This record gives sequence, structure tokens and C-alpha cells, in this order.
Amino acid sequence: MGSWDADELRAIGDAEELEIASERRDGTMRPFATIWHVAVAGQLYVRSAYGPENGWFRRAAASGTGRIRAGGVERDVVFDVPPGIDHRELDEAYRRKYANQPPQYVAPVVGDIAATATLRVNPR
Repeated sequence: MGSWDADELRAIGDAEELEIASERRDGTMRPFATIWHVAVAGQLYVRSAYGPENGWFRRAAASGTGRIRAGGVERDVVFDVPPGIDHRELDEAYRRKYANQPPQYVAPVVGDIAATATLRVNPR
């Protein structure tokens, strides 16, 4: 597992949306899903707005690998759930980044349910 180049992370983090696809067992990619994301402290995070049972999230967590594209960057990635995530910090990052969106759209990606559906994304 690698770490993000600062320019790549900035480009991805500044993008409004991210496209994410998980890898199937045969090595092919599932179709991309469009989601919100944040970059915090040099790391990239994604959350399922509908909790851990959302299809894209379940498949990404189970696979552990996939591909993302945002901000002109497309990369093969690894998904994981690192210990010690500060979910309050992620909540605040989502609120800041998506402050231009109606509050009812932001609410599902912050709070306790969203915390159970959070993945860190690193380049592979």
C-alpha cells in the first residue's frame, strides 16, 4: 500500500465528487459509483450515505481493492478501515467541504451511522 502524492491528493480532495469501483474476484472492475469524499491529514476517506449495507460500500469493504477517479486522477487503490479514525474530524471535514449543499444531503454522511461506513483509500 502506497501513500498519496501531495498533488494527486489535492486534486482528488478538491473535486466535488469521486467515482469509486471495487474489484471483482476475477480482477475486473465493477461499474463506478459516484460518491462524496474528503481528504484529511494526508489521507483520503469515503463514506456511505446509507450505512454499511449500501452496495458499493459492501463490495469495496469485502474486496479491499478497486479504482477511483476524481480531479483528473485515476488510480488503483486499496480500501481499509484503520484503527483510531477521528470520526468527529471527518464529520467536520464533510460539513466544510459540502457546506454549499442542502443540510439534508450532508446529514447522511456525518454522525454515528456514517462512522460505521467509512473507508480509508490509499493508492495501490
